[in-house]
Amino acid sequence: MEYTQEMNLLSKSGYCMPFEEQNGHVQFTLGYGKQIHPRSGEEFFHHGVDFKTDRYLLAALADGIVSGIGSSPTHKLYLIVRYGKYEVTYAHLSNVLTTFGMRVSAGNTVAVSSDLLHMEVRYDGEEINPIEFLAMLYGNLKTLEQTGKVGNVEFETIDMSVPTDYDDDKEEIEELMLRFYPDYMSAIYNGIYRLPEHTEHSLRNIFSTAAVKNYFYETLPSLANPLGIGQKAVPIACKVQNLLIGDFLNYLALKHSVYLSTWNENEKKKPKSKP
Repeated sequence: MEYTQEMNLLSKSGYCMPFEEQNGHVQFTLGYGKQIHPRSGEEFFHHGVDFKTDRYLLAALADGIVSGIGSSPTHKLYLIVRYGKYEVTYAHLSNVLTTFGMRVSAGNTVAVSSDLLHMEVRYDGEEINPIEFLAMLYGNLKTLEQTGKVGNVEFETIDMSVPTDYDDDKEEIEELMLRFYPDYMSAIYNGIYRLPEHTEHSLRNIFSTAAVKNYFYETLPSLANPLGIGQKAVPIACKVQNLLIGDFLNYLALKHSVYLSTWNENEKKKPKSKP
């Protein structure tokens, strides 16, 4: 389906591109339509477009409503926002910052990307090339600028790298989370699995120390960064990430006898905290 002028999107709040360009250009990695798979080398039809990103804050493009949030083996964590007859999907996300049914306006932060952003666009249920849709948005932005109106809303990107002890196993852990994370959260909520005492104490100590050292509210709080943490809080964030990932793996070992493929027999036999 090709874009026509009759498909122009109307929005009282103006328009916004999905993320802020870095160094003045967008790092585009895979186009729409017939493509060569970057890993297998086989030809396939790509139903969206891919951008190289690094934990970018993603914005609502116009007046819309969140119509879908979920995860799948293909799209990982994804978000769908409906703008009139358009539905735009953001996939391969690291976090979603909206709720189902939430109304959004141009420039509202809706999600955080991972190192890859996959976008798909449908108009009245029919798939279109996202680049044509983004070109229409850009044209609307320029038209507003010519009339003296602000069409785009500036927003920040998260410029923090939070390394963990599990970075080498990142892809495998993400796959395990897609499969087991809902069970893990349900087990905690229903008291089937309890956070080990040493983990709970460690988290309390970390947050107490961070509060005493004024690591919180170093920057202006936002929906994406409610504690307003800045660069000096990165070591704290690393420790918290290590504890939370470690506890998830502890749950898998105890409840499902599932271990990382890189673990040797000695690591698998390490004492686990009982629920």
